[in-house]
Amino acid sequence: MTRHVLSDGDVSVAILNIGCTLQDWRVPMGDRRVPVVLGFADPQDYVGSQGYLGAIVGRVANRISGAQFDLNGETFRLPANEPPNHLHGGPEGVHTRIWDMEPDGDTAVRLTLTSPHMDQGYPGRLDVSVTITLSGFDLTYDIRARSDRPSPVNLAQHAYYNLMGSGPVSAHMLSIAADRTTPTDTHLIPTGATTEVTGTDADFRQPRPVGTTPRDLNYVLTGPAPAARLHAPNGLSMTLWSDQPCLQLYTAHALQATAPALAGQTHGPFAGICLEAQQYPNAINTPDFPMTLITPDQPYRQALRLRIAPKGAS
Repeated sequence: MTRHVLSDGDVSVAILNIGCTLQDWRVPMGDRRVPVVLGFADPQDYVGSQGYLGAIVGRVANRISGAQFDLNGETFRLPANEPPNHLHGGPEGVHTRIWDMEPDGDTAVRLTLTSPHMDQGYPGRLDVSVTITLSGFDLTYDIRARSDRPSPVNLAQHAYYNLMGSGPVSAHMLSIAADRTTPTDTHLIPTGATTEVTGTDADFRQPRPVGTTPRDLNYVLTGPAPAARLHAPNGLSMTLWSDQPCLQLYTAHALQATAPALAGQTHGPFAGICLEAQQYPNAINTPDFPMTLITPDQPYRQALRLRIAPKGAS
């Protein structure tokens, strides 16, 4: 296993080649450097871990109903790792794999992975690359994938953010640029409809506390403006920009402590918040959602930019 640290000034980011994982991100605040993402202290603890801490998940993030889909007259059956459904690419999805890592100086690293045809039940050989770049307080992900035949792809970065460094995130102020969600059934599979957030507890168009209500819901983003903003009581703020159509909000209400955390952190329910830029979930089985297929002539690309900085930082 390999660990590479990006650094720019007093900001540092540690990337692991298991799962293309964001293990640690330190941001200066006063006289300390705050760890703003949840991580395990020992990289070996990511092997076989649950929770997808900091990883790239896929081939298809979120859930696929019935752990199967039809494509070009053929049925593809996937592991039902959240019975009866398939979650985040399966039990041996890309988050479990050892990626090739190529550092590019102090501020960038490129990770690549080849997923063979029928890996976890998905058709096509998939070649994935993720370039991660640190510039001041900004961290960017350039995520690309190519397949040698039509195949669904929906990759997502699955970091858990806590801008206080530790403790619950309930007092963080959250806003999401979305006026609709994709409601789900009891298994968290989208019904195929979209619902306005107006007048509901899902409305985060104006900043309000994350609170302690369990949330695991997909938002349909409204446009190119920042997709989400997160503000912590200590003065640190995060802004997230994405070119994806959706954003999954997960309040980590099911997170459990499974291994020693980074120094000063405590893992458990509501210890972090996930904001996962993604395509429409279960689109391969939902005719009313935009399709997430890629082909040899139409590869996959995602651009994600995250900025975590103290108030007034340039």
